[in-house]
Amino acid sequence: MVVMGRVIAPFGIKGWFKVRPFTAEPATLLQYPRWWLRPAAGTWRPLLLKTGQTHGANLLVAVEGVADRAAAAALNGSEVAIARDELPDAGADEIYWAELEGLSVVNRQGLELGRVVAVAGFGAHPVLRVADAAGGPERLIPFVTAYVDSVDLVARRVGVDWQPDY
Repeated sequence: MVVMGRVIAPFGIKGWFKVRPFTAEPATLLQYPRWWLRPAAGTWRPLLLKTGQTHGANLLVAVEGVADRAAAAALNGSEVAIARDELPDAGADEIYWAELEGLSVVNRQGLELGRVVAVAGFGAHPVLRVADAAGGPERLIPFVTAYVDSVDLVARRVGVDWQPDY
């Protein structure tokens, strides 16, 4: 699954809900008829998109099986994903954030800093959440060219200009 957004609120009384997409173009998610939703402490479940529209930077959507405000409210906070095999291949110099998860993070001195456990978008740029290899605190490394030297999906490695004491 590739997480593409989050349910942020119910909308109206007929089961519609609002989604904050993590895509550059909000309407991109509306191209996919099957969505997968996962609540914070739950498992993925498929839902079929009935209809949707853009609403500023967000989406308003209706899915099969969600018919009223209470059912839509129960989805609040859920992650919205699309199955990886339904997405197009990433272009040159592009990568799906989900492909970074699990990769080893190694600095210029060859020290393994840990493994990518997630990629978070905080507005200005994505940030790698890296679980410390030695069991220390998690690191947050900006995913920008100033700090990320390379990404090698075959070797499952991210090269960074980052020190262990940052």
